[in-house]
Amino acid sequence: MPDTSAASTVAVVPTEEPTELAAEDAKLVTLARSARARIGAVEGAAVRDQDGRTYAAASVALPSLAITALQLAVASAAASGASRLEAAAVVTEASTLDGAGHSAVRDLSAEAPIYVASPDGTVLGTVVQ
Repeated sequence: MPDTSAASTVAVVPTEEPTELAAEDAKLVTLARSARARIGAVEGAAVRDQDGRTYAAASVALPSLAITALQLAVASAAASGASRLEAAAVVTEASTLDGAGHSAVRDLSAEAPIYVASPDGTVLGTVVQ
């Protein structure tokens, strides 16, 4: 089971210049921003599976359940039958990617890029490992 503690984080490789994403990857950032804004969550995330289907989610913090946005987006994809992810995006105010979300993506894809963006949609960096 992946470590879901807040102390477990993954460094984001910052972009030197503003990153221009391909249209399908930019869509993931837009979906993640929307999921976050809809409920005022700490994070929003979106993933794209091997068939091009997208799944968006926001972080959940209940007394009996805490799950990151990226974990929930990956869980939604897996529950819908996805066996591989092409890409993921997280919108957050943090400068790092949570380790639990990173692990969830890597469970379905060793090389899918994970774009980390600020709430305004600016891509801060990409995690490729």
